[in-house]
Amino acid sequence: MLKPIAVGLDGSRERVAVADRDMTHLSTHPGVAVNATRPAVQLTVTNSGFLHAGRPHQIISAAIHYFRVHPDSWDDRLRRLRAMGVNTVETYIAWNLHEPVPGQHDFTGQADVARFITTAGGLGLDVIVRPGPYICAEWEFGGLPAWLLADPDLRLRCTDERYLTAVDAWFDVLLPVLVPLLSSNGGPVVAMQVENEYGSYGTDTAYLQHLRDGLIRRGADCLLFTADGATDPCQRGGHIPGTLATATFGSRPENSLAVLRRHQPTGPLVSMEYWHGWFDHWGEHHHVRDTQEAVDDLDWMLAQGASVNIYMGHGGTNFGWWNGANHDGTTYQPTCTSYDYNAPVGEAGELTEKFHAFRNVIARHFGPIRHEPPTLPARLTPRVLKPSGTASLRASLDSLSEPLQRVAPEPMEALGQAYGLIHYRTRVRGSFPDATLRISGLADRAQVFLDGAPLGVLERDRPMDGLPLSIDAAGAELEVLVENMGRINYGPWLEDRKGISGGVRLDTQYQFGWEIRPLPLNDLTGLQFGRLATDGPAFHLTEVHLATPADGFIALPGWTKGMVWLNGFALGRYWDRGPQRTLYAPAPVWRTGRNEIVVLELHQAGETVEIRDRPDLGLTG
Repeated sequence: MLKPIAVGLDGSRERVAVADRDMTHLSTHPGVAVNATRPAVQLTVTNSGFLHAGRPHQIISAAIHYFRVHPDSWDDRLRRLRAMGVNTVETYIAWNLHEPVPGQHDFTGQADVARFITTAGGLGLDVIVRPGPYICAEWEFGGLPAWLLADPDLRLRCTDERYLTAVDAWFDVLLPVLVPLLSSNGGPVVAMQVENEYGSYGTDTAYLQHLRDGLIRRGADCLLFTADGATDPCQRGGHIPGTLATATFGSRPENSLAVLRRHQPTGPLVSMEYWHGWFDHWGEHHHVRDTQEAVDDLDWMLAQGASVNIYMGHGGTNFGWWNGANHDGTTYQPTCTSYDYNAPVGEAGELTEKFHAFRNVIARHFGPIRHEPPTLPARLTPRVLKPSGTASLRASLDSLSEPLQRVAPEPMEALGQAYGLIHYRTRVRGSFPDATLRISGLADRAQVFLDGAPLGVLERDRPMDGLPLSIDAAGAELEVLVENMGRINYGPWLEDRKGISGGVRLDTQYQFGWEIRPLPLNDLTGLQFGRLATDGPAFHLTEVHLATPADGFIALPGWTKGMVWLNGFALGRYWDRGPQRTLYAPAPVWRTGRNEIVVLELHQAGETVEIRDRPDLGLTG
């Protein structure tokens, strides 16, 4: 039988000392600070539900990820979710965003999770935090930092000492940020998750106990819980004795909650992720779910007294290189830039049919909702623009990267690179009058060039594919440009190293002696734009002047595949494979006056860049 608990282990309250820590990093936004006057309100568990400050309580939560929303839009999106009627919001914490390099931590700007939490608390919302270390979330590598893959012997998500050492060092930094925000300290954080859907991955209960005990030891005196899929194997694999279990699912709630009840005979029934929508992969249709069907499931759960976290309440955007990927055992499936998720609050703040339907059903169970949503943010006037300059990627290599010399190709992680592209170059000694080039260990997509001319494209899903070539006695320069299209974020294929981890061979002969250039493309200031057309991968500059910044959507008709930056901010990837046809460009990224749009096109550039006033996420299935 589950007893009322506040920390997950027999009431233990061991704390880490944080009083002398410099807490100025907790908020970089004027007027947002830890609420020192808010009373300590604990969320506890009974045999049948929750108590909130000692009163029966039903959680109605909406998921929103601070790292998928521009910081200047956090308040707006949180107000919209509050107006839908939720009393709680839930967020993951993305380790890789906060520790891009081992030992170097960032809690500013988009990574200022304390500002996000205190903003939610200031609106009267409770907060559920899911710190991982693994989060899935369709986020790059499931939130794990890429540098973990630099050690080929490290085993992820288990009691491997090397992995635990890295996790413990991260939690030593993260928990002092979160502890002052806990409800016991007058903050809005009422609950914290241990790992994420671990039962879908493994069975190392000792690993889960290590994480739970570490959270408690570092001061997490709030309710702790696990979340796993609504199947018997998942619940068994992710269960920690004495810790609240919850379920994740998207349909048939009566069956899913019955599975949870089999493994937890008493205590609250909680859908920690109610998937009312879904995310998109490149090359698929845009996913939507029937609103009435989603409302009926939510209505049923609320009527049963179950607590629900609507996943997602607001999906947001995979800005930059941060999208994750899936793999079904045969096919690699990179996730789109948009994470709209068919959510009640759309990617750009739109209030959808689902928003109003969810608001109505929540009001029916909890009473009138006294908050109204903000008005929709202003949109830019549509316009069609022409690029004004071009810079060849090949000619810009010296301004973008320092060359490294290696005997054989090496993956990004071995070179200290996490995201972006990587360029390999060697001199082939001729002749090869009729040969086939193949790449082993390719992740994810390679463009091959011979003496600067495009030879073709190779992809990881077809490892036996090759490219025919012919080289005369003089030899030739061979170049391979590889794009990391997102590390796998779910399932048994997490160890997803990028670039080339095997070798490049002509027929049976491996080619050795390589110049390698990591291209994270986090600084484009050295590019020199000319006015002449350039073939092959190139950066294209477009300028636009605005009287007033507003939300907009960038479309690239006739373009093929690449990445877009707006005033240096990476908006994300585009691909004519679809489904999505526009990239969300939020108002805070635009400037009054001159704006620069830089497009890295990997193949064939179009003639125009369009600014639109509405999104186009593609055809629905």
